[in-house]
Amino acid sequence: MSPTSATPSAALLALKSLLGQVPQLTPADVEIFVAQWRKAMRLPRGEFLIRPGQAEHHLYFVHTGLLRIYFPAGPEEICVGFGYESSLLCSFPSFVTGQPSEYGIQALRGSELLGISRSDFLAFVEQNTNFARFWRAELERNLVGRIEREIDLLLPDPAQRYQRLLARSPTLFQRVPKKYIASYLRMTPETLSRLR
Repeated sequence: MSPTSATPSAALLALKSLLGQVPQLTPADVEIFVAQWRKAMRLPRGEFLIRPGQAEHHLYFVHTGLLRIYFPAGPEEICVGFGYESSLLCSFPSFVTGQPSEYGIQALRGSELLGISRSDFLAFVEQNTNFARFWRAELERNLVGRIEREIDLLLPDPAQRYQRLLARSPTLFQRVPKKYIASYLRMTPETLSRLR
């Protein structure tokens, strides 16, 4: 089954509410920016937002649902991240470079998303210094998160990896199925069950 169009009104309101909490953005900034999010999608469970080998042309706001970002490593799929309500999501390396994505993004639950094209997003960042400052801060925050994840993966003790993730993202354990958290932590589901 392929992705279907979704009615964007509730998602637009949620995006507007989220952006309204950003101190750097004025109400006018928010209105202009939200108007650029034109791609509304509804993904059924199991459907792909992007498959490995496809180029990423949009940044998405996840209104509802749950998605996993994974890297196909032979017969194994390594979970490298998640997208859930009120988060931004894309195959970031592909979004930045325009090259085919090495990652796949798949809905773990039925999901509703809004997308903005790469060209519209970059044009807004170039034209709006308030948003450019906010976006830089978001990129810095995400870079710190990625470094924390790299540290997690270097730790030989599964219990340490588990404790670090639990401290950083406790709600993840209520939202994401155990097998994907185990993959994210690079351990078996049985080891994760023992640790929990």
